[in-house]
Order: sequence, then structure tokens, then C-alpha cells
Amino acid sequence: MKCSAVALCAPSGTGKTTVVRELVKDSDELLFSVSATTRSIRPGEQDGVDYHFVKREAFESMIEAGAMLEWACVHGELYGTPRTNLEQAERQGLALLLDIDVQGAQQLLQALPEAITIFLLPPSAEVLLQRLSGRGSEGDEELRTRLETAQAELEAVDAFRYLVINDRLEKTVHTVRAIIEAESQRFSRRRSEVESLRERLRTDLGEAG
Repeated sequence: MKCSAVALCAPSGTGKTTVVRELVKDSDELLFSVSATTRSIRPGEQDGVDYHFVKREAFESMIEAGAMLEWACVHGELYGTPRTNLEQAERQGLALLLDIDVQGAQQLLQALPEAITIFLLPPSAEVLLQRLSGRGSEGDEELRTRLETAQAELEAVDAFRYLVINDRLEKTVHTVRAIIEAESQRFSRRRSEVESLRERLRTDLGEAG
């Protein structure tokens, strides 16, 4: 049995979005999870492609009904992963790839303990600070918020099953794919196949005796 879900998290500016795009490109194993949100659609965005744009009342009803794998309130707007995304992936025999934050990954593990959680890190602290600072166009308050968020995310990194240094895109994508493949070979995921083989051998041995 393949893993049901893979969550990719990273501090802002680590290149997570680019890694996710490469992972799902031409993939026959992963289905990208399109999040739901209550915020307004922006120019150039497409409903069902960038996000599922829903009314706040509908989102809150989904939460109450247990229809969200994970969700969070960010700057006054709700974001989350509908369980229907997972159901769609399962129907297609694929693993659901989630681009979510640390809080979302923690909630996901509560709902799906077998999910793979991967945290991306930049090559060095200097690179992270440089990316967080951007081009110097942010105000002091915005920059402080980004730094505080990154610090909080790093404090929670111990809960993740894997850490991957994103120094080169090709290498990072290869490493993440290798993790997913290795996880699919875990005994706990292949137990039914082993039990089936054992039962077949017992039957054959009984007939041979």
C-alpha cells in the first residue's frame, strides 16, 4: 500500500512552491492538493486550480462536519485541505501532495498518522535570512513578521519525519521522490502482501504434505 499523503513544509523563501511543482510535473504517483480558502480570488487566479474559493459559512460548515483534514486562520482568512482531496487521490491510486504550513502538518498527522511529513531547509542560515529579507522592499514590521514566523516553524521541526536541504532543485526533488518510494516499501505498508504470501505457502505446503 502506498502512502496516502505527503506534506511538504518550509520557511518562507526556501523554494517550496518550486519543488512542489517539479514533484507533480509528469508524476504518476502524486496528486497536488488544491486548498480551500475564504479569501477573495485575485486577478489571474482560477477557482479549482489555485484554490477552491468558498464562502466563510461553507468553510465553517466543513470544519464542523469534520470535512477538513487540516485548516488554519491566516490574516483573518481561512485556509485548509478538504477531505475530498484525499478521497480523489485514493480513487486514482495516488498519494496526495500537500503544500501546507507547520500547523497544517501537525493537524494532518492527527488525521493521518501514516502521512509522510517533510521539512525543507535552505543551505544555510545566511541564505534563509537573505531570502526572508527579500529585496529590502518590505517594511520593518512585515520583515519582523516573516522572521518570527520562520522562527516558530523551525521550533516545530522536530515533529517532522524527514529534513531535506534545498540547495539544488534537481537534487531536492530526487531526494523527496526517494523518500516517498522508500516509505512505500515499509513493512507496515506491505503487511497485507506478506500475509497473503504466507497464507499461500501454508496452503501449498499443506497440499504437498
